[in-house]
Amino acid sequence: MIDPINDGGSAFPVPMFTREADGQPMSATEYGLGGMTLRDWFAGQALVGLLSGPAEEGATTPDRKAVVAYQFADAMLKARGGAK
Repeated sequence: MIDPINDGGSAFPVPMFTREADGQPMSATEYGLGGMTLRDWFAGQALVGLLSGPAEEGATTPDRKAVVAYQFADAMLKARGGAK
């Protein structure tokens, strides 16, 4: 069985709000409003760095740069204790 990828949760979480119908607390993620994950945010930040300098060894195409950006994101999640 493959372990699911730890995405770090929402990068910019939205606070709980109350449903008007029954007054129950509800998370914005239940409505699909959770936004990007922390993993996506980290990958985007890593990609900015990858694009701003000379091509890293093995990261010379856009597809490869995207893969490397997510490798950096996974390493950042692991470093902060959010990945196994």
